Amino acid sequence: MKITKVEVLRVKTNRPSWRPIFCRIHTDAGIYGDGEAAMAYDTGAPAAYAMIKDLAPTLIGMDPMQIEWIWEIFFRTTFWGLNAGPVMYSAMSAIDIALWDIKGKAYGRPVHEIMGGARRKDVRAYASQLQFGWSHSDLHVPQLKAEDYGNVAKKAVEEEGYDALKYDFFTFDEDGSRITVEEFTRLLLPKYQKMIERRVEAVRKAVGDEVDIIAECHSRLDAQSAVQVAKIMEKYGILFFEEPTIPAPAQMKYVSERTNVPLAAGERIYTRWQYRPYFEQECVQVIQPDIGNCGGLTEVRKICDMAHAYDISVQAHTCASPLSTSVALQLEAVIPNFIIHEHHCNNLMKFNKGLTKYDPQPVNGRFEIPDEPGIGNEISQQAFENASEYAVVE
Repeated sequence: MKITKVEVLRVKTNRPSWRPIFCRIHTDAGIYGDGEAAMAYDTGAPAAYAMIKDLAPTLIGMDPMQIEWIWEIFFRTTFWGLNAGPVMYSAMSAIDIALWDIKGKAYGRPVHEIMGGARRKDVRAYASQLQFGWSHSDLHVPQLKAEDYGNVAKKAVEEEGYDALKYDFFTFDEDGSRITVEEFTRLLLPKYQKMIERRVEAVRKAVGDEVDIIAECHSRLDAQSAVQVAKIMEKYGILFFEEPTIPAPAQMKYVSERTNVPLAAGERIYTRWQYRPYFEQECVQVIQPDIGNCGGLTEVRKICDMAHAYDISVQAHTCASPLSTSVALQLEAVIPNFIIHEHHCNNLMKFNKGLTKYDPQPVNGRFEIPDEPGIGNEISQQAFENASEYAVVE
């Protein structure tokens, strides 16, 4: 079997900041595989699209079953592949995912079976980013008052069956403005410390002691203010504190040594080499590699195995199209150190619908593992028709 053609597309949605990037790899056996570069949101999506297009000619004529070798070629021979960042690795990820999809389809088996076999038929999920509300509309609704945080928590738990929730308690102030960089670095003003505590306390009171709360701050705090926030959260039984400071081992170690709240990080850490110092310094307890920007299934599986040797848990980061959800579920079905699946609020929204054949959603807070050949999902015809950029390499 040989690769004959690669299609690359950037999809236009009704949210300008949401620009999913896909690739489809074709073979002379009539089998194709789909992959995604998980840079759909914020800046960078056009760069990921261009990078896949730049890498694609290398694939033509290659055997798609040589997944490890293709990954190594990109890593070792493209010059920028060594110790790169999200643009290069998201492009490699999209290609790698598509190759695994081809392999699964060629053998008529789901990827989780080829990767070693599923040890679980479904996985626990948490509702993610509830500071934007929890709605099936196209609108993020900022949560401002403490009672707003408690009310949306009750909605996710009572109406949709979640037993774990995640908030960034420090995105908006109580007037609805985004908190600025000058206000969340160094030491926090007392008013912000009190605001965070009121919000966390409201969520805990709303859902009780048997629902997990995950705290997040998107790396906006520095090490000192992160410790302040961690100390506030200790008494509320937080499951883990995600990206408390910038993704750097020294800063993470500073925070981890000063709190008993488990720390998580990983959506902005790439490949096993960048993860290695976090493991060696024992400064994270949960890693969150994004399969769509960390190097694909090939690389993330290695990272998860390394983490297992250090008793570190895994929660794959997912904030892209439903294709990335399906890919994450394939991995999470297999690895022994899986802890929980992230279900981002964007996966409820209309702008993220219709991009793929299937739209996996949890039932009572749990996702069923896809069992179709390959990754268990594919790019929709609608996505191709709505492409703002499209290229064919053959």
